[in-house]
Amino acid sequence: MARTKDFNELEVLNKAITIFRDRGYNGTSMESLVNGLGISRSSLYDTYGDKHSLFIKALKSYQTKASQRMNAILYQATTSKEAIKQMLELTKADMMGDLKQNGCFWINAEVELVPHDQEIESMVAQYGQQVENIFYRALKKGQDCGEIPKYKDTKAISGFLFNTIKGLSITARSKIDNCVFDDTIKLAMSVID
Repeated sequence: MARTKDFNELEVLNKAITIFRDRGYNGTSMESLVNGLGISRSSLYDTYGDKHSLFIKALKSYQTKASQRMNAILYQATTSKEAIKQMLELTKADMMGDLKQNGCFWINAEVELVPHDQEIESMVAQYGQQVENIFYRALKKGQDCGEIPKYKDTKAISGFLFNTIKGLSITARSKIDNCVFDDTIKLAMSVID
């Protein structure tokens, strides 16, 4: 008979995200995972596999939640420009709320692991395309309703907005100054006008 788990798998994944975000993949030992997750080593291996498998699951969970948040903004905002600004502001809020200045888990994974890990590279690229597509849909919606000029290159701008988010996330690791975020968002929004 299979044993029931005495822990919530989603809560453990959220803890893993925090640990990996704080320490990076290479700086996280199995011992620090066992201690930080509050589960036994055998439960960790039985449920999540090895450290790499846990990292993959944590990154997928993080990307899924982030994508859902951005899509929710896109569908709930009254205008396309408002949606785009709110998505940029979401990045700002996430980074300003990070008092440890550890940056974005997804961007950290890209910087640390993409050069050496094809599976992570594929995940990061796929998620990046999702984010770019969310911006693209917002821009096209804005063009369709006359809010954004038709001559604007929505593909190029969606790539620019995607890279703006990445830049804000990296900047937050070294300098959290509200003005830097506000100026960058203001400049990014001017590209749409």
